This record gives sequence, structure tokens and C-alpha cells, in this order.
Amino acid sequence: MTRGVLNRRILALLLALTLNHALFAKTSHPDLQKTRADYVARIQQQSVPMPADAPMGSLWMAGGALTDLATDYKAHKLNDLITIVVVHRTTAQATGDVNGERDFNTTSGISGLAGHISTSGVSNILTAQSSTKLKGTGSTDASSTMSTSLTGQVIAVLPNGNLVVEAQRQVTISNQKETMVVRGVLRPGDINPSNTAVSTSLSNLEVELKGKGVVSDFTRPPNPLVRALLWIIGF
Repeated sequence: MTRGVLNRRILALLLALTLNHALFAKTSHPDLQKTRADYVARIQQQSVPMPADAPMGSLWMAGGALTDLATDYKAHKLNDLITIVVVHRTTAQATGDVNGERDFNTTSGISGLAGHISTSGVSNILTAQSSTKLKGTGSTDASSTMSTSLTGQVIAVLPNGNLVVEAQRQVTISNQKETMVVRGVLRPGDINPSNTAVSTSLSNLEVELKGKGVVSDFTRPPNPLVRALLWIIGF
């Protein structure tokens, strides 16, 4: 491959990289009114519809808040709000130590014969010595911690009465968008009087925390096009 062909290929890759960055870096900035309208429409789709047998303007509703005065405000039906306290802490540690040693010594010879025969030449026929040592040390340590709280909804009620809850939170700070999603199965008895539940009491717990923005752009691995360019340049 000649130097001119290599330069043209590098130039083509740089041009493709520039176009790729321009396409993915283009972001839309919707106005505030449209953002509010989309948010309200999304929330209204999640609301509980009015029962079909409830006449318009009636003072009695089968699912009304005051129809069962013995219940409290804790979440127990579809779309009820509940606060999930995420407490996640994982620690793993392993240590290994190996220390072994082995020595072997042997000597073979003739120290005396019958009569006055001299044994000076055969007094030490064989001398062998062997030594083996093994020493190794290994250690590994890993830990992860997450602590936060967010309010979600009951998205389903299982036939056995358990609640499927999901909470989602989006935070945008200085062009960095953080999205956190927590979901799991919760027993009604594990809900505290303050309508909160600890994440350790949820089964099939799923916690997802992902970011998108200026921080993620500089911490994520390069895309295949950039890796190919770096492989061609060689540094």
C-alpha cells in the first residue's frame, strides 16, 4: 500500500468520523409547553379509568377513596404511589496464600571392606540433593454501594395479592441526563406505615442507572469507526 493510498483512506475515515459526530451530536430543544403537554399526556395514559358502571356525576363510586374506611393510604391497588428506598451494598473479598517447601538429600558410598583393602576411592559413590519451594499469595476485593429513594407506582397486582412496583427518575444537569429505573415484586405487608418500602424486601429486583450526556460521551468506549481509525494510525 502506497503512502498516497493510505493518506486518502485516513482522510476518508476522518470525514466519515466528522459526519458521524455531527449526526449524533445534533440534539433537539423542545419548547417548555410541548414538554409539559407530553408529560401530562404520558401521565394520563397511566391513570386508572373510571369504572363503566359509575354514572357521571354520581356521589358513589365503587373504587372511591372513602368506600372502605377501614383501609389506610398505603399502596394496594393499581397505580397507587409508593416510595422505594434503594439500599444496595455488595462486598466480595477472597484471599489465598500458598507456602510449600520440600528438601531431598541422599549419600551413597563404601566406608570399609574386609581385610586391609583401602576404600578411599569408593567411600563416596553417589551424592544427590534436591530442593523445591513454592510460595504464592492472591487477593481480590470488589464492592458496590447505592443509596437513594424515589417514588413510583403499582403497575400490576398479582393473583396472590403481591404488587409489582416500578419507579423511574430522570435528572438533567448541565447537559448530562441521568435515568434510574427500579422495579420488583413487593408484598403488601412489607410496606411501612409511611407508604415506603426498602429495596431489600423486593423480589426479582431490577435496578438500572444509566447516563447520557457530556460525562458519558467521554467515559464510554469509542465506537467501531474510531477504533478502526486508531488501528490504522497505530498510536
